[in-house]
Amino acid sequence: MTHLRRAMLEELQRRNYAKTTVYYYLKAVERFARFFHTSPDQLNQSHLRQYQAYLLRERKLGPRTVKLHVSALRFFFVKTLKRPYLLEDIPFPKVPRRLPAILSTDEVARLIDGAKHLSDRTMLMVLYSTGMRNAELRHLQVRDIDSRRMLIHIQHGKGGRDRYVPLSATLLATLRVYYRWMRPKTWLFPGTIQNWRADKPITPKVVWDACRDAARRAQLEKRVSPHLLRHSYASHLVEAGADLRTVQLLLGHVKLEHTVIYLHLSQRHLQAVANPLDAISVSGADTVRRTRRLHKR
Repeated sequence: MTHLRRAMLEELQRRNYAKTTVYYYLKAVERFARFFHTSPDQLNQSHLRQYQAYLLRERKLGPRTVKLHVSALRFFFVKTLKRPYLLEDIPFPKVPRRLPAILSTDEVARLIDGAKHLSDRTMLMVLYSTGMRNAELRHLQVRDIDSRRMLIHIQHGKGGRDRYVPLSATLLATLRVYYRWMRPKTWLFPGTIQNWRADKPITPKVVWDACRDAARRAQLEKRVSPHLLRHSYASHLVEAGADLRTVQLLLGHVKLEHTVIYLHLSQRHLQAVANPLDAISVSGADTVRRTRRLHKR
């Protein structure tokens, strides 16, 4: 490990950044240095501008992905190298704010039934019934399932925050079948080492593959991901009448503004608002003069 990598790692750990963030930040700076075949502390504003343009134009990465690279470079130059004057040369790309896609309840049912085995089926049910993130699911432990109080304890969520979510009775029945079969020790979904089961968390790819395989088997056209199930969970809660503050707590959002987006996905809320056009009286379209006459063929 180079002294620069060690220094950046210490700064990240000192600020208690999540392990996944630490990994991606270090990897992003490593790729930046590899692109120019030079130690990153020897690079300047010109290199930063060139590299960001390369990520957007040549590699054609999405704005959100480029934003992650920019965050890593900002941390390295400002926090590790103490060069705050470079902030202006590392701008965040403008990220278009689009509404997330969601699955209908029928599509969720088809997805769960499309799982290729019990482990995948249980993972999909946990994701949908709790709104967990991929990392939260992977680090879920057997002791986090409280069947007596019908709660699931999500530990070390985004930002290191813990929260509780309700345990579905339907999910509990599946979890009991899964537990009798898998017999997990520490981690609810144990990973493998050299294709042998081990008492360690699964990798992110395992969760992604479970979603993609089930979607393919269910013949769903939408691109299904763990986060799509999270969006679907939140949208269906709002659709069923849950208030935004409750949904915010269940999702582990810090700000309510991050939760408000689900109002835009709720048909019940959108249709509950009276359209102003329906409140006025206008003549029928049949009485309005046409601009041109349609020719009969």
